[in-house]
Amino acid sequence: HLIEYIWLSTKDNSSKIVLFLIYVSLSSYKFLREHFMESFNFEIEQEFNPIVHVEKKLGFYDQGDVSIACWEPGQVSPNHCHPEAIEIYFCYEGGGIMRTESEELEIKKGCFVVHPKGELHEFTAGQNRTILFRVRYGKSMVSRTKNWPTNLTWQATAQDLKYFAS
Repeated sequence: HLIEYIWLSTKDNSSKIVLFLIYVSLSSYKFLREHFMESFNFEIEQEFNPIVHVEKKLGFYDQGDVSIACWEPGQVSPNHCHPEAIEIYFCYEGGGIMRTESEELEIKKGCFVVHPKGELHEFTAGQNRTILFRVRYGKSMVSRTKNWPTNLTWQATAQDLKYFAS
């Protein structure tokens, strides 16, 4: 609870990232003693689709997961959030624009962005193929999608409608 109090009272994102990493380290101590280190190669793991971006889960750890997200130029994610998980994206290759309800950031190779629990966000890939490394950590990795204007076949679920109605 102390870490949660410090998190809520901290305004600086750099401090929040350090705090988050400390929290993950402390809460994962027992888990790490019982499992072995894993390694992934993005050159091998990458997978692209001309229709929709590809999210490939690489591993599940304690209360989180890691994945690689591969984007063709111009592809757009759904406008979504994770009510019970923090989501971190690291741009390994390419770049694009990350939007929230209040701001828009240019994401370039080497940049990373941290979305707190419940923050609505959408990513649009730039002019080159893009690879994002994603870490999610929290009680649930469930995603809630508000809309996806660039995907005409997308339909809101009953859970999504209920979530955004409240």
